[in-house]
Amino acid sequence: MNPNTTTLTRRMALGAIAGTALLSALPAMALGQLADVRIINRDNGEILPFYHHQGELWIAGEPGARYAVELYNRSRRRLLNVVSVDGVNVITGETAAFDQAGYVLTPGQRYDVSGWRKSRREIAAFEFTRLSRSYAARTGRPDDVGVIGVAVFRERPGYRAPEAEIYGRSAPVPQGEESFQGKSHRSDGPSAAGPQLGTGHGDRERDRVGQTEFERRSTRPDEIVRIRYNSRANLIAMGVIPAHQRPAPDYRPRAFPGARPGFVPDPY
Repeated sequence: MNPNTTTLTRRMALGAIAGTALLSALPAMALGQLADVRIINRDNGEILPFYHHQGELWIAGEPGARYAVELYNRSRRRLLNVVSVDGVNVITGETAAFDQAGYVLTPGQRYDVSGWRKSRREIAAFEFTRLSRSYAARTGRPDDVGVIGVAVFRERPGYRAPEAEIYGRSAPVPQGEESFQGKSHRSDGPSAAGPQLGTGHGDRERDRVGQTEFERRSTRPDEIVRIRYNSRANLIAMGVIPAHQRPAPDYRPRAFPGARPGFVPDPY
């Protein structure tokens, strides 16, 4: 099948629709081989730390917070990044597969995937919410909630794509949340701490796109990054976050913590 594709573009990143065959899942590779992936809390700018647990990467999301999937191209050629959240392609809304739309970064480019693409001009912001309020659950696909994936493809050597336009950062659009149909087929799941987190369909933001061309070197991804997430309380209950990193129990700050009764003691 011809992997030459028509593509979408955004800011310092470009998106591509690839006509390649559907492949079986591949094991996740370490971050930083071709593309670095980080998760950013957009409300406070914090880069969420990764926790390694039983061979998987985890992050702790804050319920209600907006977030972005930051991509960085470390290679010397353009890369196509097919991004999925909760098992859903973030550009097309399809159940995620390797042969779908993605974002293309030129060498050294950094790009924040900040929401579900609604058109060539807008996105709906990613925000952490309970599973039953996630976009995937509300569209009848709750089984893969709690995972972020990036499938990275190298470009065919010698392929030269046409120049693409670069647009500005996203900005809020003054309108409310889109309405979606669909029921969740499972509950938020048992947890000692609270409901499982998912990714909601947040407020609209301006985010213009253009088009470019991208030809994949192979139908098989060159790298796959898989990141799981849940609330901090749930990750502590699951043993993902080590006990020594747990918050201190109900500590009451003291105005004069160094105060002690008596007078000046004798020197040793």
